[in-house]
Amino acid sequence: MSDSTTAFELILFGAAGDLSLRKLIPSLYCLHLDQRIHPEGRIIAVARRNYEREDFLKVVKKALIKHLNVDLFDEETWNSFAKRLSYAQMDITDPASYDTTLKHYLNRPDTPKVFYLATHSDMYGVICQHLYSHQMLRGEARVVLEKPIGMDYQSAVEVCKEVDKYCNEEQIYRIDHYLGKETVQNLLALRFANSIFEHQWNQRYIDHIQITIAETLGVEQRAGFYEAAGAMRDMMQNHLLQLLCMVAMEPPAQLNAESIRDEKVKVLKALKPITGELINANVVRGQYQEGSLNGQPTPAYREEPGVNPHSDTETFVSMKVEIDNWRWAGTPFYLRTGKRLPDRACEIVIQFKEVPHSVFELQHPASMANKLIFRLQPDDGIKLQLCEKRVGKGMSVKPVLLNLTAEHARKDRVPDAYERLLSDAIEGNPTLFLREDELLTAWQWIDPILKAWEHSGSRPEFYHGGIWGPAASTLLLARDGRLWQENH
Repeated sequence: MSDSTTAFELILFGAAGDLSLRKLIPSLYCLHLDQRIHPEGRIIAVARRNYEREDFLKVVKKALIKHLNVDLFDEETWNSFAKRLSYAQMDITDPASYDTTLKHYLNRPDTPKVFYLATHSDMYGVICQHLYSHQMLRGEARVVLEKPIGMDYQSAVEVCKEVDKYCNEEQIYRIDHYLGKETVQNLLALRFANSIFEHQWNQRYIDHIQITIAETLGVEQRAGFYEAAGAMRDMMQNHLLQLLCMVAMEPPAQLNAESIRDEKVKVLKALKPITGELINANVVRGQYQEGSLNGQPTPAYREEPGVNPHSDTETFVSMKVEIDNWRWAGTPFYLRTGKRLPDRACEIVIQFKEVPHSVFELQHPASMANKLIFRLQPDDGIKLQLCEKRVGKGMSVKPVLLNLTAEHARKDRVPDAYERLLSDAIEGNPTLFLREDELLTAWQWIDPILKAWEHSGSRPEFYHGGIWGPAASTLLLARDGRLWQENH
């Protein structure tokens, strides 16, 4: 039985690109496999490449085999999924192609349309203009926009203005796939459904919070995009700030889209500005050099194909962030993200304050601190670090991790974040998508840092592939008497 009651036509622009083949189409396949979309749901893949449908299906099948777990792909499911897929070869900048090509595939006028724009954000206004002028944005039509939207505050404003000419806010679904992760949603449940945590979720009891998104991979095939974006635009402005909002937000009045978004915007508006000398004190940027991962040599960023050999693009950013409100005054948030780090991980660590006086000998108080750890990748889960007595003589204590993830949840397949968000877009549920003021407030806060880097001529600090970023990132916490959580 399908979870979805909605027949749909999903039009995927940029269908031959890396994101579509690596994430979006595999997620749609998994929704089909789990019978979580309507039997009459159709997918129209749109790209410039001159494929026949059968050629495109071969490309998709190869991508599914490469990117899905081996136990998820089988020929019978593939054959039924392939029946949903059509391929439209067209130039998305050509107005005539929307009439002569795309309309040919949209043969169900009353079926809700989901236009997924997996393209550069410069194209969003153009695509929306042509969809509007050809009367494709009527009724329940929705437009999904991939991140990053713009490359700074001003360009984000311009993109939003263009899209707003043709779509109303209720039609626009700005995606941040980290919000679709099960553990992020579980964070809200753990906080707001359990008084044991929510009563201590403030500056009186929490010492600091760390949020890390670490990748072992380098720039891979994304050099063209990454050279222009860097880690700040690619990860910090969206993913890390969104995770910060989910951790720091006040309880929403109701568990609906507008209430949750309202609280997230309040957090972004309460972020203490990082400007002037505070940038050097609170923000670290780095770039990976040659190194070693799992015993294999790795090249420097400047040696990667497509990268300027004199590039100053950052592949690592860490920062100390403070929130000026009653709940969080004086509690630092440490954020970091980088490529070519020792482990692939996404983790939120809530470190509670130490006991006022330790009666146990030979124990460093900081190592005994209670921690609540939300692990988002590679394996989802929640753990609570407490202290217990060591077995044997005396009263020596040690930290122990309690797994708060239910046993059945550890055994079940955890759906990919894109599966949840694609399903929500099809069903018309905007809760886990960004509102325009969220997007622009985040850019407004990040912009002074980007501008300072641009005008100062300063360069990122080098770090070898396979270590946890530049030394200045360690010092960022060490100055406050703290350490990064790195025992992954």
